[in-house]
Amino acid sequence: MKNMIKNLFVAAALLVGSTAFAAAELGKDYKLLNPAQSAGTNKIEVLEFFFYGCSHCFSLHPPLSEWTKAMPKDVELIYVPTIFRDSWEPMARTFYALESLGQLHQLNDPLYRAWNVDNNMLNEEAKILDFVALHGVDRAKFSAAYNSFSMQSKVVRAKQMIRSYGITGTPALVVDGKYLITGLQPADTIRVLNEVIALARKERSAKR
Repeated sequence: MKNMIKNLFVAAALLVGSTAFAAAELGKDYKLLNPAQSAGTNKIEVLEFFFYGCSHCFSLHPPLSEWTKAMPKDVELIYVPTIFRDSWEPMARTFYALESLGQLHQLNDPLYRAWNVDNNMLNEEAKILDFVALHGVDRAKFSAAYNSFSMQSKVVRAKQMIRSYGITGTPALVVDGKYLITGLQPADTIRVLNEVIALARKERSAKR
């Protein structure tokens, strides 16, 4: 009897394990972009299309940030602020302005918390200026970056990428300009991301 119970536990553990570590499936866990896009780097490019006010992006942010700490050396993660409507553009400008000032890292988490925890809708320049100044960013320098000509170019580029990659929701990860991962729970997103990166790496090796 004891051996039977033990065997049942082992079988259950194997079943759970096989489910937890099941290989990513095309059409279920990820999709192929059609047409594929050219990666902007020699490394395996991972694009995250996101919006600070997106609750699903907020949920993915901690595990994805943790993942970057051990990110493979042949992989590069690039964030793309998504603009589906005019009210989202101020956050895209905020992202690029902080990036140009070298202060994105210190405000990335506070921006997510403002939208998703504090219910602070940062969709106007005046409110954003107050917010970044409160977190130690020089108001004048930020305003200059936020309204610069180069900023407009980056916003236009982000909008073009959203159309080219066929992004319809956030968060969305695109690996090597070919694989789209979206609509999964955070843990599954990270699991599939690792598997798809390995697939992209294998394909690159086969072409050499």
